[in-house]
Amino acid sequence: MAKSSPLADQIVLVTGASRGLGWAILKAFIGNGARVVLNYRSTPADQLHNTISSEYRDDEDTRSRIFPCQGDITDPAQCRAIFSAAEQHFGSPITTVVNNAMAGKFKFNGDARPKIHELEWEQIDTQLQGFLRGTLNTTKAALPGFEGTGFGRIVNIGTNLLSNPVVPYHDYVAAKGSLLAFTRTSAAELGEKNVTVNMVSGGLLRVTEASESTPDDVFKLIEGVTPLKRVITPEEVADVVLFFASPWSRAVTGQDIQVDGGLVMR
Repeated sequence: MAKSSPLADQIVLVTGASRGLGWAILKAFIGNGARVVLNYRSTPADQLHNTISSEYRDDEDTRSRIFPCQGDITDPAQCRAIFSAAEQHFGSPITTVVNNAMAGKFKFNGDARPKIHELEWEQIDTQLQGFLRGTLNTTKAALPGFEGTGFGRIVNIGTNLLSNPVVPYHDYVAAKGSLLAFTRTSAAELGEKNVTVNMVSGGLLRVTEASESTPDDVFKLIEGVTPLKRVITPEEVADVVLFFASPWSRAVTGQDIQVDGGLVMR
C-alpha cells in the first residue's frame, strides 16, 4: 500500500496525535503509506513508545514512518523546531498539516460546562490559544516548505457545534468559529501557492478522551436524531481528513465538511 497510495509521498504533521482523534488520523495516514510526524505535548515518551510498538509490533517499516516529536505548537519557537526536526529526520519538509491539538484537557460534559454568567474571558482565551494561535504557528512554520515544493495541504479540525449548538460550549465553540474564519482567509491567500486549506468538523465522537465523560443518554439522543442512527467514530472523521490531503480534493479549498452522520445538513 505504501508504494501505490497517492499519499505515499506526503510528510504529514498531526498535532495532538498521541490519543483520540489525532491517533486515528495518524493511523489513517500511516495505513496509506505516508510518513507522519506525531506531535505531542505532555504524553510521557515511554508511554507513547509503548503505544506505537504495540500497534505496529511486527512492522518495522511502518514504525520507521512515524516520527514522534514533542513540542507545544502555541509557542512559535517550539513550533518551528518541530518542522525543522521533521525535515532533518525525513530529509524533506512537511507537506501536510493537520491541526488537531486541543487546549488542555477539555471534556464534553454539558452538565459541567460554564454558563454565560459563569464564563470568564480566560476560558475563551485558553481555547483561542490552543486552536487559533496554534494553527497560526503551524501555518507560518509550514510556509517555507510549501513554497519550496510548490505544494501544501492544511486540514483544520472543527466542530458541528458551530452549526448546531445543541450544547453551547461557549469557549470551545467560539474558538472553533475563529478557526473556521482563519481557514477561509488562509485558503484565499494561499491558493496561488498551490496550498489548500480546509476544515473537517465532526460531531460527538464515540469515544475519545474528551467525550468519555459525556453521559450515555446524550449518545442515545444523537443516535435517535441522526439520519445514520449512530454516533460517528474517530476513524470516520479521519477518512475525510485523508480526502482533503489527497489528489481528489485538489480543487477544493476553504471548505468545512460536517462528518456527523447527517445531523447537520447544508
